[in-house]
Amino acid sequence: MIQIKRVYDEIAESDGSRILVDRLWPRGLSKDKAKVEMWLKDIAPGDDLRKWFGHDPEKWNEFKRRYFEELKYKKELVGMIVEKSRSGTATLLYGAKDEKYNNAVALKEFIEAQKS
Repeated sequence: MIQIKRVYDEIAESDGSRILVDRLWPRGLSKDKAKVEMWLKDIAPGDDLRKWFGHDPEKWNEFKRRYFEELKYKKELVGMIVEKSRSGTATLLYGAKDEKYNNAVALKEFIEAQKS
């Protein structure tokens, strides 16, 4: 199972494998406090795409299309998340304030589309 959670939210046992999927480490959060099992910064959108998107809901569909194109070349990293989700829960962690329009949401959608 894959779930999504903001990295600043309270840690729970139900999180399973905690995987940070942002390119940048979250501000003001120590590695010890974050309890991140894996930091897959290279699975995050490229800098140009990330800056272009800027969490603008009107750009969401185009962002996903471009990000999914990037993810096609990151099969090994995507596979690591899929493997973790097969043996339990994989929680994709993100730092953005926007809970609906962020790369973790798009990444989960991409992975679930690949499974079906």
